[in-house]
Amino acid sequence: MNKTIKIVLVDDEILFRKGISFLLGRETNIKIIFEASNGNELISFLQSNINNHPDIIIMDLKMPGINGVEATKIMHAEFPELKIIALTSYNSKSFVANMIDVGAVSYLIKTATPHELLTTINEVAEKGFYYTDHVMKIIQADVLTSKKTKSILDTTFLTVREIEVLKLICSQKSTVEIADALFISPRTVEGHRNNLLLKTDSRNIAGLVVYAVQNQIMLLDV
Repeated sequence: MNKTIKIVLVDDEILFRKGISFLLGRETNIKIIFEASNGNELISFLQSNINNHPDIIIMDLKMPGINGVEATKIMHAEFPELKIIALTSYNSKSFVANMIDVGAVSYLIKTATPHELLTTINEVAEKGFYYTDHVMKIIQADVLTSKKTKSILDTTFLTVREIEVLKLICSQKSTVEIADALFISPRTVEGHRNNLLLKTDSRNIAGLVVYAVQNQIMLLDV
């Protein structure tokens, strides 16, 4: 990937954060532009550096002050263009489902390998989200078992082509890969994607995936 990916690290465990910073600092396409120990420091940085926002925020969950969950809610509302990767010790289904629900575009456990971290960063930078099969199944299971019964929405306002594009997005295909699969131009794919965002009232690509699972457009074997 030619474009430099700008990243902010948010974690109150200084030794762990510095280790991640050292690891990512060796990558030619990644640049760490800021490190924060909690959500307060992150928000302060973003508000005072409007012209130097990151592409991706790697966020811990349990931190003093504004924790990762609350910070993600704020980021999703105020800076929806920022992509948030949850990197945490918590692996329970409830934590995963909650972070996806508040706007995280990926979820990694701190026991992940350096390769898994780098893969996640590059996939998120290129495609807007990166959900493993494990996370996708949690999203679907959460929809199916949630006490807040989610009604299946009327999806007839989506065209056949838009549904095709949405399914390929859920399969984690890039714009170019979708264009090749459907024999259309990348610009046309972007047009369909923008229409999908508007029609489904989704803030980002990750939101489209959740929408597709909620409305059984994308079916998984669970």
